[in-house]
Amino acid sequence: MSEVKTLLLSECKPGDRVLITSLSLEGTMRRRLLDLGFVRGSEVAVVQKSPLGDPMAFRVSDTTIALRKEESSKIHVKKLGGA
Repeated sequence: MSEVKTLLLSECKPGDRVLITSLSLEGTMRRRLLDLGFVRGSEVAVVQKSPLGDPMAFRVSDTTIALRKEESSKIHVKKLGGA
């Protein structure tokens, strides 16, 4: 059996498509991200990275959302198959 490698959302590059596997956040920030659609099993597209690398823009549930590295580094994802 091959184990699926997970990575942090903050490690992804523009153009990547990933699936959320877990969130390592608690409290208000966790609730906010869950309300925005960052739930386990959701597909996320990395839209763009700012020139200095923080924040990054992500598309989830037909909405584009910017997250700081502090937040995106606590979202665990796995890459979806691609070209």
